[in-house]
Amino acid sequence: MLVFVVKKLLNAALVMLAVSFLAFLIFQLAGDPVDMMSSEQSTQADRDLLRERLGLNDNFLVQYVRFVANAAQGNFGISYRNGQEVLGLIADRFPATMELVLVATVLSLLIGLPLGILTAIKRGTWYSEILQFASIIGVSLPSFVVGILLILVFSVTLGILPAFGRGEVVELGWWSTGFLTKSGLMALILPSISLSLYQVTLIMRLVRAEMLEVMRSDYVKFARARGIPRHRIYFRHALRNCLMPVVTLTAMNIGTLIAFALITETVFQWPGMGMLFIQAVTFIDIPVMAAYLCIVALIFVFLNTMVDITYAVIDPRLRDAK
Repeated sequence: MLVFVVKKLLNAALVMLAVSFLAFLIFQLAGDPVDMMSSEQSTQADRDLLRERLGLNDNFLVQYVRFVANAAQGNFGISYRNGQEVLGLIADRFPATMELVLVATVLSLLIGLPLGILTAIKRGTWYSEILQFASIIGVSLPSFVVGILLILVFSVTLGILPAFGRGEVVELGWWSTGFLTKSGLMALILPSISLSLYQVTLIMRLVRAEMLEVMRSDYVKFARARGIPRHRIYFRHALRNCLMPVVTLTAMNIGTLIAFALITETVFQWPGMGMLFIQAVTFIDIPVMAAYLCIVALIFVFLNTMVDITYAVIDPRLRDAK
């Protein structure tokens, strides 16, 4: 088991090195940071001094090693646009994104699981077919279209939910939360629904497929022959055996939600990491862009590694798989 874990950790380290190399290339290809950070009144001597301070006179390899060493310590430099430390900017926006992703994940499970079970055990009924058709629409619609429609209906037409912003937040140390205020909870509703819709349909279709597969297995047929009540067969035997793919998908999709929340955050003007990244792209704020790329990649790699290790704990055969 120890050898398996070490291999996974080494693979994770290699992936992060590859991502850091791509992020470093952004610095090299996007333009000269001295031009972006210097004012029109800066003299050539000021520009040379800034270039020396940033270490841009060193060769490519030295700069890359220094970038990796600094990134490993959480130092991604100074934002060109704000003049503040990049990690501090991201830390300020991180709670907003994580709360949005958390609510979207919970919604996807609370809605997707029951609908998947319903469409499996009531296969062929008219409402099951309607739900299946609706799931196709949910998978196909882009999240920004869903967000705009939700704003049009619930904010513009009905006027019952806020169309943008995070509402009032409460500071708990370095973490800011909207869970403790009414306006914060109201502001969460529309963006979390928009972000979770795709995941709801994905979980629903996955649970339905897994449930139908389990229901055709021999042990379920034997349980029926023994006269075990249907609800026990569905929820105690069948559902238990199809939850593992759902847990895996949910864990993997947390990283996906964080990465692609930037679209939802832009539509609803949600002050999270995604909104910060969009602003960085607009102003060519390279350090923020590179830091966002590395942090999101780290979340993906961490979740992948944890899922692999969890599988190995559950199924020892995977530890010896080549």
